[in-house]
Formats: sequence, structure tokens, C-alpha cells
Amino acid sequence: MSSLDQNHSGCRDKTTVAGDSSDIHELAKQPLQGLKLASHAVLEEAQQSGRVICSKCGGSRMFFCYTCCSLVGVGVQDIPITKLPLKIDIIKHPNETDGKSTAVHAKILAPNDVTIYTYPCIPEFEREKVVLVFPGPQAVSVQDMLHCLRDRSNSRSQNHFDEPCPKKLKTERVEGATHTDITPESGTPDETESLESRMSPLQRVVFIDSTWNQTNRISSDERLQGFVQVELKTRKTCFWRSQKGKPDTYLSTIEAIYYFLKDFHQHCLSLEYKGEYDNLLFFYSYLHSVVNKAKISAGKC
Repeated sequence: MSSLDQNHSGCRDKTTVAGDSSDIHELAKQPLQGLKLASHAVLEEAQQSGRVICSKCGGSRMFFCYTCCSLVGVGVQDIPITKLPLKIDIIKHPNETDGKSTAVHAKILAPNDVTIYTYPCIPEFEREKVVLVFPGPQAVSVQDMLHCLRDRSNSRSQNHFDEPCPKKLKTERVEGATHTDITPESGTPDETESLESRMSPLQRVVFIDSTWNQTNRISSDERLQGFVQVELKTRKTCFWRSQKGKPDTYLSTIEAIYYFLKDFHQHCLSLEYKGEYDNLLFFYSYLHSVVNKAKISAGKC
């Protein structure tokens, strides 16, 4: 397992003396520290080899093809495929530059649980089982979202009280619960019932992949109205492509997915977080270190 090179994980004063207490304190505040990541050796080797032509589209790519969502110059056996407890749907703006989007990171690293749609293509959702991660005046925290979903589900049930409600078997698996550590089959009946009650009714999470100046076109679409809306208010971005005039709580797509799942794991499943989803930042953390090293070399940090 590896983490980012601490000497290059953020913009630091190059004149700071190594070992100084203030330097150590500042380093501790740097982003992406302490992640449980697979080794970046394969990416370092691929970077040294240079760009490779994508066999599908013919584009010159490094690590992966952001157009085809496929690996380039790196084997699938060399990257950490990650299983997620929920299904992730990403609605991508048609004018979003593929090469600048981090949504492809999620698709490549969690291929069985992530789907990318290009707007105006939006799948049909059951509103009582889906949340939209997007800031807004009605947005709630991850901690409060399940309560909101249950309130909506209960309200709907009361409106249909004449219809018989089939009893749910304790052994029925919740759709999307694919992580081996938290599947109902792995626990006792009581543990299974408790886990299902914590996860249900949430099954899917929707993210919008776009520059913040382009999001209104998607977020205002009538097909995305009426969802419980979630905002990650306490997280700050460390994306190297900052957007002028936007607060640092506006995250890149892969950051939003990662932090949502981490909060979900801790606050909704009530489980200790042990780095289960850190490898979603496998590419992001490496590129972050590469960009910062380049800034340091250019004297911009």
C-alpha cells in the first residue's frame, strides 16, 4: 500500500526547513494524506513509457482513455478494482471536456457499480430509493438523507394503505450492496436485518459531471426534480483545475463520490471506516502529486 509522497503532496514553501514543527503541522493538513492506496508503481512505469494510442478511438492517452472509459498502457490486473455498497449514476454534461473530467476514474475503478450517461440521456429512477448529490437550499447532509428517504417512503405508504404490503424476507439482498464486508449474507440474521434497515431504502446515488457554470441545465431538468438532495458541506476540494469564483466546497466528481461513500459508510451503515473506498482516488491522488511536482519545479509553489 502507498500514499502520496509527502514532500510533494501540496504547495509548500520550498524554504521551510525539514523537520520544523510548523512544517510538520502544515504537512498534516495537506490533502490526500493517510489514504490506503494500491501501489502507484504501475502508473510511474506507464508514465515513464509515455503515451499510448487507444486501440478503440485512436487517441493518444496516458493510463486510460477518457473517451472510451478503458485502460491504456495499464492492465486491469494492475489497478485496484473497487466494489461499492451502492450503485452510482453519473449524468455528464455534453459539453464537459472528457480529458478534464474525473468521472472516468470512478467508471474504470468501480466498473460494476458506476454508469455514466451523457445528458440529455437520464435513466428512470424510483425517487424513494435515490438521492441526488448536488448543493442547494433544500439539500441535507449524508447523516440526514436516510431519514428524509424514510419519511417520503412512509408518506407514500400511508397514501396506499389499502394495498397489501408483502413482508420482506430477512435474507433478501439489498440491491447494490456488493461490498464483501457488508453484504447481508455475511452476517447473522439479526445483523442482516439491522444492516438492511440501515441501507434501505437507498439504492442509487446520482452525481452531475459538469463545470459548475454548466450545471443548471442538468440540475433543473424536470426528470431530476423531487429527489432528496444531498450536499457535502464539510469537504474541501484539492482539484488542481480550480473554478474561478466557486467555493472550495465545490468538489470534483471523483472527490464527491469518494466523500459521499465514506460518510455513508460511517454515518449510515455505522461502520468503522478502514479505507474501503480509498482506491477510488487511485488515479486522482497520483495525478495530484504529478501536478504539484510540476508546480514546484516551475517555482509556482
